[in-house]
Amino acid sequence: MSASASGREAPQVIVIGGGPGGSTASTLIAQQGYRVELFEREHFPRFHIGESLIPETYWILKRLNMLDKMKGSHFVKKYSVQFVGQTGRLSEPFYFVDHKPHESSQTWQVRRSEFDHLMLNNAREHGVQVHEGTRVLEVLFEGERAVGVRVQHEDGTQREVRADVVVDASGQSSMIMSRLGLREWDPLLKKAACWTYWEGAFRDTGHDEGATIVLQVQGKQGWFWYIPLHDNIVSVGVVAGHEYLFKNRPNKDYETIYNEEVARCPGLQPRIANAKRVTDFFAAKEYSYRSKKAAGDGWVLVGDAFGFLDPLYSSGVLLALKSGQLAADAVIEGLGKGDTSGAQLGKWEPGFVQGMDRMRRLVCEFYDGFSFGKFVQRYPQHKGSITDLLIGDLFKDSLDEVFTLIDTMKEPKPATVAE
Repeated sequence: MSASASGREAPQVIVIGGGPGGSTASTLIAQQGYRVELFEREHFPRFHIGESLIPETYWILKRLNMLDKMKGSHFVKKYSVQFVGQTGRLSEPFYFVDHKPHESSQTWQVRRSEFDHLMLNNAREHGVQVHEGTRVLEVLFEGERAVGVRVQHEDGTQREVRADVVVDASGQSSMIMSRLGLREWDPLLKKAACWTYWEGAFRDTGHDEGATIVLQVQGKQGWFWYIPLHDNIVSVGVVAGHEYLFKNRPNKDYETIYNEEVARCPGLQPRIANAKRVTDFFAAKEYSYRSKKAAGDGWVLVGDAFGFLDPLYSSGVLLALKSGQLAADAVIEGLGKGDTSGAQLGKWEPGFVQGMDRMRRLVCEFYDGFSFGKFVQRYPQHKGSITDLLIGDLFKDSLDEVFTLIDTMKEPKPATVAE
């Protein structure tokens, strides 16, 4: 193996991107003694949306040796999720520990700039060679096999770095997905978001202080997230159809759109009535998509570089960590037996997609008018299965019965009479 420009041996694995997916994959591979180099175009800490973790992240954070860092952090502890209907009526909270009495049922609301920085530094501590401020210009292929990357440093110099495996964790830009034309847009989940941050907004007390709250807008056109962070800050954003949110409005500036939606959300208004807005407004297209495949010869996709799902149930970080973990295990196994084919590197894809599809189905049901309260009233014995979905325990077939029962609750559409 040739020496790299740094004087170290060339890496066996290259990771593009230092977010949660990239830091997870790189850390787990490095834990097994493999040489890993990670290239991140920005300098951490950097801003990112997606602040709410769900309990199933616990098990991956444990493998990463991150739990002590999380327990010692000032991140707000999260024990539950609660839904507020379009009239402002609160549902019964879903307390995770009621369903699973284990410390994993307490998770965190994180400021992503700080959480992602912790994760990237943790990768360094496990032996990953991290290059910040280094842009990956292209993934190098020989035929259909990825063999390395061409990078550009901040001083403008470029070099090629070769490796047995390239892990693409480059986020929604997804270098390999874009290059190979693998992106498939979700035909149903064409959403957008607009958000800001408030200081001094209402907080519950005790176990409810760190709850994620999902508040429906009147007419069920959209919903707000309400995520309490440390330093007395609350992240509050609206998600709705892209056409609804940004088209056909007399005034299309973000502040006007945001305030118009707050006016349509009775459950939110009293929570921010005495609060002070402390940032500008942000907006993003939240179009859901997925790659046609997770891996090919010498390459594998993780996190948003593989797919993005509507943020309704805060599944983004979990899916990044889970795909990072599964991909890392496939890479480790493949390197161990000298097989870095697409079949080996992507062997985790079917099971992962099945879990992702369960979360997607729950998202679609919410937009279709599904009521957690009504479901639990009718099927109290299945509250645990609903809670499993909300905590991210997605990867088991037993949950599919929930969707069968949801279908039974839907009113049949009136039959059309042929003329």
